[in-house]
Amino acid sequence: MRKTMISTAALFALFSIVACSSNPAAPAGEQSAAPKKTEAPQYETGRNAFQKLFVAARAFAPDAKPYKLVSAYTPGAPVSEGKAGIWRAEFASPSKRAIKAYTWSGVAEEGSPDRGVTHGTEDSYNPSNSSTQIFEIAFLKIDSDKAFEVAQKHGGEKLMKSDPKQPVIYLLDFNTRANELIWHVIYGENRNDAKLKVAVNATTGGFMRIEH
Repeated sequence: MRKTMISTAALFALFSIVACSSNPAAPAGEQSAAPKKTEAPQYETGRNAFQKLFVAARAFAPDAKPYKLVSAYTPGAPVSEGKAGIWRAEFASPSKRAIKAYTWSGVAEEGSPDRGVTHGTEDSYNPSNSSTQIFEIAFLKIDSDKAFEVAQKHGGEKLMKSDPKQPVIYLLDFNTRANELIWHVIYGENRNDAKLKVAVNATTGGFMRIEH
């Protein structure tokens, strides 16, 4: 009986050794890591992106007000939905006499800002400078998607039909002379080389003019 028990134990040990040797552990550093999950790009309309940036700007100064909002074109962005993967807003604080830019990014492409909200450095603010005229948020009632729809009816549709991948960027700024907040729908990757620029009233949604 004792001899049988010893044989059984020896046989079990042998099976254990064989099982271990048939599945050798991978050396350190050679173990296969789980593939990293790539986060899908995120795109926002101008107003949605602006809300994220405005919250961040209030940490810079409680009286911070915007004077410009602009998108950046990235391949694959659903521009026909009035959306972009990168938006940059510039704010001024009258009390601090300083300006600061904030950027929201929903894409992780080479050369693009880090995803989420990032900020630039502070600079001096001159209230009399025509390029930094702040505006009240209440003026912004029309989003970039609606501005795009208006622009399409004034030349944009023809351009998009000939080139469905036509880049489009959006620029929002304030016209102090007319006391109007304007969406500039720009068919091109930048304002200087645009094929078409359409101005849309950001408060009423009305067509204003074709810009040259």
